[in-house]
Amino acid sequence: MYTDDLEAGLKEPLYENIIIPELFGPIAVHIDLAKARRFAFTQGLDSSTVSGLPDGGPAPVTVPSTIVANDLLQLFTTKYAASKVVGLHTEEELSFLRPVSLGQDVTLEGQYVETYERRGQGHVVMEAEARDLDGAVLVRHRGTEIMRTTPGLVAGRSTASPPRERRVTGEVDGAQPAVVTLGADAATGMPLAPAVVTVSVEQAAVYSRIGEFVRNIHNSLDAARDAGLALPIVQGQQLACHVAHLLANRFGAGWYSGGWMRVRFLKPVTVLDEVTVAGVVHEVEPGSGGTRVNVDVWISSSAGLHVVGWARCTVPAHRRSAFLA
Repeated sequence: MYTDDLEAGLKEPLYENIIIPELFGPIAVHIDLAKARRFAFTQGLDSSTVSGLPDGGPAPVTVPSTIVANDLLQLFTTKYAASKVVGLHTEEELSFLRPVSLGQDVTLEGQYVETYERRGQGHVVMEAEARDLDGAVLVRHRGTEIMRTTPGLVAGRSTASPPRERRVTGEVDGAQPAVVTLGADAATGMPLAPAVVTVSVEQAAVYSRIGEFVRNIHNSLDAARDAGLALPIVQGQQLACHVAHLLANRFGAGWYSGGWMRVRFLKPVTVLDEVTVAGVVHEVEPGSGGTRVNVDVWISSSAGLHVVGWARCTVPAHRRSAFLA
C-alpha cells in the first residue's frame, strides 16, 4: 500500500498560519497544447479556437489569457496543503495587459498582501502576476479568499456589493437589442448578448485539479458533503473565467491586451446548475485612442444573482456595434 503524503511539509491552510507579506514563486508554466485542450474542456470552449484542433490544422498564435487565472490563484498551494483547503473565494480582479500565446513559457509570482476579519471570517488578499520571459506582465490577479470555513453555512450569507463600486442589479431593458460586438457607438443601457452555461461534474473536477490528485469541495462529493454542501460547487475562478470569455467575445481581441474586470461571488453555483452570464453597458467614454466602454456583468439563475462585477475595455474608434438578429 502506498502511504506517501503528496502534500507533506506544506502548511495547514489556516488563517492563523498566514504571514504578511508571504511570497510565492516564481513558478514556470508552459502553455502547451495539452494545457490548452484541458482548459478548453473545462470552459466549454470550441477547442479549435484555443488549441489548433481539428488535428492537422494550424495552431492559433494566442489562447484566452484566462488560461493562467487559476494558476495565479493557486500559487499559495506551493506552501499550503491544497487538499486541506476548505475556503471561499469572495472577490477576484483580473487585468489583461498582453495576450498569452500557445507554446509560451510564463513565469508566475505573487504574495499575500493583507489579512482582515469580517463577520467572524478570516480573509486573505493575494496579488500575483504572470510575466513572459522578458519580464513583461501578461495578466495581473488580485483575489480575496476566506481561509478555512464551512461553505455550506457561509456561502450566500451576504449579497451586498462592495461600497467602492456601484450596485449591480442584473436587470436590463428588454426592449433594446442585445449587442454581440461592442463598438465605439455603444450606448448606456445596451444589454450584452448573454451566454447560458452549465458546468458539468467533469469540467469542475478537471478545472479544480483532480488531475493533480488534489481533493476539494469542487471535485469530490465527499469533500463537499464534509463542508455542508449537497454537491460539489463550481470554483469561483472558473466562473470568473466564464465572465471574462463573455467579455472577450463582446469586446474582441483588445480584451486580452487591455481589459479589466472585478467580480464578487455572492452565492455558489452547484455543478450541473444552469446559469446565465450577462451584462449591460453602464458608461461610454470617447477618447482619442478609442472609446472606453464600462459594463456591469453578472451570473444569475432561477435562484437569483450568483456573481456580480464590473469591467472595462477600450474599443477602436472605427468599429461599430453588432446586434443579435
